[in-house]
Amino acid sequence: MNADSGSRDLKFRQLAADLRQRLVQGIWPADSRLPTEKELAHSSGTSVSTVRRAVDELVAEGLVVRRQGSGTFVVPPSAPAPGRALVGVMVPDTAFYFPKVLQGIEETLSAAGARLLLACSGYDQARETGDLRDMLDAGVDGLLVVPTLNGAEPAADVLARLAALPVPTVLMERRTASLTDTNTTVCTHHEAGAHDAVRHLAALGHHRIGLVLRDFSPTTGPVADGFHQAISELGAVSTEFRAARQEWSPAAADRCLAALREAGATAAVCFGDRQAALLLTAARRAGIAVPGDLALVAYDDEIADLADLPLTAVAPPKEQLGRIAARLLLRRLEDPAEPDVRILLRPTITVRQSCGATAALAATGTGATAAPPPTPTLQESTP
Repeated sequence: MNADSGSRDLKFRQLAADLRQRLVQGIWPADSRLPTEKELAHSSGTSVSTVRRAVDELVAEGLVVRRQGSGTFVVPPSAPAPGRALVGVMVPDTAFYFPKVLQGIEETLSAAGARLLLACSGYDQARETGDLRDMLDAGVDGLLVVPTLNGAEPAADVLARLAALPVPTVLMERRTASLTDTNTTVCTHHEAGAHDAVRHLAALGHHRIGLVLRDFSPTTGPVADGFHQAISELGAVSTEFRAARQEWSPAAADRCLAALREAGATAAVCFGDRQAALLLTAARRAGIAVPGDLALVAYDDEIADLADLPLTAVAPPKEQLGRIAARLLLRRLEDPAEPDVRILLRPTITVRQSCGATAALAATGTGATAAPPPTPTLQESTP
């Protein structure tokens, strides 16, 4: 997928999410007619074809219906088709990371004949609470939620509130080590992803490895934990550079590069893709060859393949995570006695040009190429 097609896909998904959000909020009441496609294109600043794709999604989900010669109308949520579950889905962002999770959810629910009601919290706890209340008022049968745990409300209180909801609920990409948390969760094993990245670089001969982080993300801690565990096991030497997401810039990347070089690092694991791309550009400004002088592994694999030098990246199984979470919720809807579980999905590593793996394999003279990533594994246990 090139950058232009990726951008068009993001616009269509973002618009679909915005339209779903308005439906949840009741901006267009049940049985009311939506604005025309031209009106929606004008108000959203998108093309008519983008609007048509977004509305097609809502039609497929049973949220709206087209009536020949009359327009597109809102389907009353209180009167679902017999046997069709209504599932509320709450994510913090519909532009990055979560579109693939949503794709897995949408495909699974659609195949099961269930309908989807989507809301985006924007990492705002108050907005999230209000949207969940609106979804319950709309009559959802179950919920798939990515909760915001780093706001004013303590994480333990958020998790307790979600565990007490009156409908089956599955949390995605959020977990704690607390034994008092009884929520069912499906998460990427980020510790394992970072651990595997370090071992990958060590296998290529790197023993001084840097960790580059964007702070204040729920994923930062697990990535750091897995990285340092691998460093300890291998007896390697590490250095760490952190900056808040909003602080990351070319200047921050220059400082990061200087810190890595001062520590003698020959490789780095970068959370996430943007930080790795900024570091790659900083290395070029400084005349440092990647991967010759500095090997890089990004974390997230959202835009890693779009960098000037395609970045090797840890790839969380986002689409598979959405499918598993949706299947788990559907099972709980069929059998409320299903036990609470915690599922961890191991990421894979997509080998590209920034780590030197392909060159190292070619140097063996065997003509070998980088092996495809293994199928993600999952672990399941009752809390």
